[in-house]
Amino acid sequence: MPLLGLAAMLLSFDIAPEARAEHDDWHTHEHLPERLAIPGFLRGTRWVALQGQPGYCVLYEVAQLATLSSDAYLQRLNHPSPWTSKMMPHYRGMTRGLCSVVGSHGLGMGHVGLLLRFAPAAEQKTALLDWLLRDLLPQLPARPGLGSVHLLEGALTAQMTKEQRIRGADAGVDWALFLTGYDRASVETLAETELGRKALEARGARGIVSALYRTDYTLTAQEVGA
Repeated sequence: MPLLGLAAMLLSFDIAPEARAEHDDWHTHEHLPERLAIPGFLRGTRWVALQGQPGYCVLYEVAQLATLSSDAYLQRLNHPSPWTSKMMPHYRGMTRGLCSVVGSHGLGMGHVGLLLRFAPAAEQKTALLDWLLRDLLPQLPARPGLGSVHLLEGALTAQMTKEQRIRGADAGVDWALFLTGYDRASVETLAETELGRKALEARGARGIVSALYRTDYTLTAQEVGA
């Protein structure tokens, strides 16, 4: 599968406008290298919104779900650097999902990303999952303009840590679908048709939040020597 691990951490958030330039500097030169040095963190990618909200999305690919509750990770969260402590109050509306990778299809990671967050209606959950995993997602990456698609399900409740206390409580993620491609128009078309609000609601998705992103920066564990 194109994702590098069996689990992922998905974050979406805004940053106070006056802090965006410093946030991107900090996130690139300190925060991502710090996270990718934690055992089990494999790749981190920051995305910025082209259309929709929130303004940022970050996807961490991790070896397994246990990575996201490991002592090494919690140590970092409870001992933020001075620069991290300075940046945390500038976060707005943080949603942070500690997720299992339910399905991952295609190859690689395109520079255009479509993020859909939603919850399944209880009575349609099985049918929705079956439709996504059997009928829709496996065939999407082969279409012109597209490359890979991933279905994530929130599987752990994030512990309250010092970082989270500084920025405020995070919301969680129920289900999320992340699709990437190399052609914006192709991704946008899909967001308006088969992965549009009406189509997903008809299959039992509720509380849909949709946004289009572009890759801003990516880093792997190998690059930081982890």
